[in-house]
Amino acid sequence: MDSSVNNKQSLYVEIDDKSGFCFGVVRAISKAEEEIGNNGTIYSLGDIVHNDLEVERLNNKGMQTIDHRDLENMKEGTVFFRAHGEPPESYQKIKEKGLKLIDATCPVVLKLQQRVRVAYEEMKDKKGQIAIYGKIGHAEVKGLSGQTNHEAIILEKEEDVRLIDPGRPVVLFSQTTKSPEVFKNIAAALRRRAINNVEVQINDTICRQVSNRAPHLQRFARKHDVVIFVGGAKSSNAQSLYKSCLDVNPQTHFISSPEDLQSLWFASRPQSTGVCGATSTPAWLMKIVAEKIRTF
Repeated sequence: MDSSVNNKQSLYVEIDDKSGFCFGVVRAISKAEEEIGNNGTIYSLGDIVHNDLEVERLNNKGMQTIDHRDLENMKEGTVFFRAHGEPPESYQKIKEKGLKLIDATCPVVLKLQQRVRVAYEEMKDKKGQIAIYGKIGHAEVKGLSGQTNHEAIILEKEEDVRLIDPGRPVVLFSQTTKSPEVFKNIAAALRRRAINNVEVQINDTICRQVSNRAPHLQRFARKHDVVIFVGGAKSSNAQSLYKSCLDVNPQTHFISSPEDLQSLWFASRPQSTGVCGATSTPAWLMKIVAEKIRTF
């Protein structure tokens, strides 16, 4: 446990040692830094991670973030696929243009893409459906949907099961970073609605390295008087984990940078403060936040 002492009382600041980048993000950033070091500028198709400060750090090293429209205009260079993965048409575009590709798709996501593609082919003969529990527009979901020629039905919440034809076979998958509880509810709803003994296949494809963080962070949040959750504003994982902390500790505050800290949060001289973050939160950022808290 990190701590600092002032002349009034001891103020403990603990950084959660299980917060920060998941395996897939660590692997992607390592690949990016290695390629930049060896060959210079690379072009990441989308933010490498949903954290603006980490993206800025890598941009300063030589990574440029592009979108699919920029890719259309590229004639040379090295394109980087982040951990979220990409649909088949992105690979085809790279091949057509003769660009170099660094594929940092998380192995867990890559395996899931393959499973979705196999299920899609099997469902064709049965006139079946592929359903994916995930966030519409999320990079990983786009990559998964691409395995089905973008015919998959995306379910964001339990009520969306009404989009599924109850008289046709259905196979359910999940975005790797979603809630296990909501997934179970969606699976149960699909089974209840199925008619004529229609086939319902349930595939729990949630990454436990990510989903297990919620109960862990709740235990962490209960230990402290004040909790500072560090996450990117664009990260759905950060918003979800922040809510998990807030549910058990109302003195939980969401920040994206050390500048967001407010001295008012520490006016009561809390005995302990916890600093934690999402799977897209760099460890170096949580350390800077902890150091600034001590200045209060």
